[in-house]
Amino acid sequence: MKMFTCVHGMLYLSVLVAFCACDAPPVPLDDIVIEKTFVPEQCVRAVQVGDFVRYHYNGVFPDGKKFDSSYDRGSTYNVYVGKKQLIEGMDKALVGMCVNERRLVKIPPQLAYGKEGYGDVIPADSILHFDVLLLDVWNPEDAVQTNTYHTPEVCVRKVEVSDYVRYHYNGTLLDGTLFDSSHTRLRTYDTYVGIGWLIAGMDKGLLGMCVGERRIITMPPSMGYGENGDGSDIPGQASLVFDVVLLDLHNPRDGITVANQEVPEPCTRKTVEGDFVRYHYNGSLLDGTFFDSSYSRNRTYDTYVGRGYVIAGMDEGLIGVCMGERRTVIIPPHLGYGEEGTGTKIPGSAVLVFDVHIIDFHNPNDSAVTVTTHKPEPCDKLTKKGDFVKYHYNATLMDGSAIDSTHNYGKTYNIVLGANQVVPGMEEGLKDMCVGEKRHLVIPPHLGYGERGVTDEVPGSAVLVFDIELVEMEEGLPDGYMFIWNDDVSPDLFTEMDKDANLQVEPSEFTDYILRQVNEGKGRLAPGFDPYRIIDNMFSNQDRNQDGKITEDEFKLKADEAVDHDEL
Repeated sequence: MKMFTCVHGMLYLSVLVAFCACDAPPVPLDDIVIEKTFVPEQCVRAVQVGDFVRYHYNGVFPDGKKFDSSYDRGSTYNVYVGKKQLIEGMDKALVGMCVNERRLVKIPPQLAYGKEGYGDVIPADSILHFDVLLLDVWNPEDAVQTNTYHTPEVCVRKVEVSDYVRYHYNGTLLDGTLFDSSHTRLRTYDTYVGIGWLIAGMDKGLLGMCVGERRIITMPPSMGYGENGDGSDIPGQASLVFDVVLLDLHNPRDGITVANQEVPEPCTRKTVEGDFVRYHYNGSLLDGTFFDSSYSRNRTYDTYVGRGYVIAGMDEGLIGVCMGERRTVIIPPHLGYGEEGTGTKIPGSAVLVFDVHIIDFHNPNDSAVTVTTHKPEPCDKLTKKGDFVKYHYNATLMDGSAIDSTHNYGKTYNIVLGANQVVPGMEEGLKDMCVGEKRHLVIPPHLGYGERGVTDEVPGSAVLVFDIELVEMEEGLPDGYMFIWNDDVSPDLFTEMDKDANLQVEPSEFTDYILRQVNEGKGRLAPGFDPYRIIDNMFSNQDRNQDGKITEDEFKLKADEAVDHDEL
């Protein structure tokens, strides 16, 4: 039989349409009769002469007796229309049909098998009835067709040949039958474009797409799986329709991209290799999918740059930034987490987008930076080691976050310079100041609170900023002294201390005597310390044998000591 050939295809619900059979002979037909029993809402394309079609059918005689069915063979009938590969009536009946349209077609003998019939299957002069469902239509001249139905607001780059892409898709036949979906596998399809890793239609259909774009890619079988299909879900000679959303795009030749820079003014210094940087970030994939944030942990990410402590793209992206700068760093996978990803939040071959805010940075070789903002006139008496100083300060981090201020307490902060009562950077910053002078100090963490910081106050590895004002200063004693005489030392010093004349000085006698000299202005204790602790220490140094009293043989002045230590 000319019309019926067994071709593998998708099996649709077989509906055998029975026509009324009666004893009267059928009414002769002059031409085919078409009844449209189902018309789809959308008809993107109608069959024309020369098109190739795939359809299902049931063939019956007017009395309802079936003579043939594509459903019974489990495959569609595939043929060119208008090229005399079909009986003349069917060639005419298929023209103008849309995919998923259903027609009841009555064909007279002269447009079917005529007076000869077809063997024992179709008698001579038979009227034939066909229930036809069109599943596919294409033309040998067809190329890939794309229809973008969502375009992202920003498209900085489009897919080109040799790019590597990550996308999701639903794959259907032209009648809507689903044959595959990346969504059901919960993972994107990842591949190079334009170099033969995909079927030809997809290789072309993905070109020019933007990340976030959604498009329908329709391709004829010559650019899909051809005459044989894929051997399972895609029949031979099938048009394919892919609904694609592009999630990621890069090229193996890509380097990092820096965008959206907000550079503060002034920017006196930029990061270099070997600097230690504290920064906040939000990390996302190229399609906007969030994967990590330092803000959610309420702490900065702290690292050396240019030393391989972070992924290569971030190592590069953090070079040349200013304190307070904000920038977006886009990192291709070969400079990020590569083909494997992280196994959880970051898929393999993913482009990474980091929105970075530089909080501060320093170098382990940095010293404290001191800038005088106000200097009174005259400024003759300068602070030095041992001086007791009183000062006000406002303390912040480099991003301006407040840490502490003496003004909040309504009193100065008081220390002895050189006594390790403040961080080393502050010790440096307070040297050689005069009362009334104001300074701006920038203190790197190794001269501040180090890697640990101060719990709930100063983050680890933080650069500190102090604005200080020296309010008062009391001159200290020479290095190594706890007490000095303002007048000449009495030649009968021991006797004056030994009030009960028992040839030994008790702790109480020693303390009373030293305090009396201070009160009368004859001597001076080291300022800024507890006077009783100083006097106890002085007594202990004189009590050579540590028996709790000082004899005349033990008693010595500082000038009489062979070894330098704190004495009278």
